[in-house]
Amino acid sequence: MSRPAGPAGRIRRGALRGAAVLVAAVALLGVGVAPARADTVRDLEYWLTEYGFTTAWNTSRGSGVKVAVIDTGVKGSVAELQGVVVGGTDVSGIGSPDGQTPVGDESQHGTLVASLLAGRGTGPGSGVIGVAPEAQLLAASVAFGEDTGSAISNDDQIAAAVKWSVDAGAKVINMSLTRNTRDWPESWDDAFLYAFEHDVVIVAAAGNRGSGTTEVGAPATIPGVLTVAGVDKDKNASFDASSQGISIAVAAPSEELVGVMPDGSHVVWGGTSGAAPLVSGLVALVRAEYPDLDANNVINRVIKTADPNGQQVPSPLYGYGLIDPVRALTADVPSVDANPLGSLEEWIVLHRRAEAETPDPEATQQPIVPNADPPLPRADSAQTLLPTPWTLAYITVPLSLTAGFGTLAALLGIGASRHIRRTGRSSER
Repeated sequence: MSRPAGPAGRIRRGALRGAAVLVAAVALLGVGVAPARADTVRDLEYWLTEYGFTTAWNTSRGSGVKVAVIDTGVKGSVAELQGVVVGGTDVSGIGSPDGQTPVGDESQHGTLVASLLAGRGTGPGSGVIGVAPEAQLLAASVAFGEDTGSAISNDDQIAAAVKWSVDAGAKVINMSLTRNTRDWPESWDDAFLYAFEHDVVIVAAAGNRGSGTTEVGAPATIPGVLTVAGVDKDKNASFDASSQGISIAVAAPSEELVGVMPDGSHVVWGGTSGAAPLVSGLVALVRAEYPDLDANNVINRVIKTADPNGQQVPSPLYGYGLIDPVRALTADVPSVDANPLGSLEEWIVLHRRAEAETPDPEATQQPIVPNADPPLPRADSAQTLLPTPWTLAYITVPLSLTAGFGTLAALLGIGASRHIRRTGRSSER
């Protein structure tokens, strides 16, 4: 099991597990970190200008939109996040009720994610500023690691966190974690359906090939989820910091990212854990600018305005392409009636048939019966000598045929013997 080794250590997505043993562990999606000097932090945020976020801020900065960060907890007291976390909970059983106490393995992970999403900076041009600097955060702390003492499995923690986030007013949920398998527990069916039914956009990280996740795993495989792949600074698919799969929706930077640690220090890190909050922040910008758009159309706006980056889309590396914040906020995008990334409800109907509700016994149903055999002959003394369907089918007709064939054979035999006798007499003469 991997462990962080301080700011200069590595955040590796290993087999992190809760106290209850899981078939597939839910794990975090970060890779290496390194210290960053405070006076160069803002300069390191290349995605702000290269992807057009600073221009997009002239239109929207995410004001009033609540984004839930389901992770290891968000330390809201660091300079960049003061006043940003407006609500929280702990679903692990070992954190604080406000979700602001880092818990479990890779406990710094949630704070790093939150700073990329909605950091406020530390002053003009200094400190980490998130892509949605006026969005509000909800922190739901989840404990990863079997040594936490929590009796609640990671699966159940995630399901509870999703439902809590919806009830707390989140319009976006960020999940920078993976279960490392394409499938997911049935408890997630209800939780994710609950979110979709309440008009919430769920954003999930695709995973990192460099950490052993060669293909996208849940929750990024769940229909309707906005799955994020990672690219390097040259906008090419990242080998170390991005998995691939057909469920990928868009791509965003996942290498050489700068974030804030719970102790207030700054580090350079990478992984789709960092790409996901950049997209969650973009979703917050769109939701703030178009408050009347439902989640399906918000997702559609994000994917339909993405830059294909010279690829035929959707592709297993980039999805519909690289995010384009300016176009996502300003382009004319036709409306849709359904989530363009699929329907979880339809998936459940197809794949959870064994758990379908029992049909109403009072419902009108046509009975299914086997083909009837011919009736047997009557066995009582009143049995008639007249032919019946059964005797015709099984006695009279077969016997008639047999007798006919027998008579014909006998006649042929007699004719043949007479012919032989005549031939013999002729030869004697």
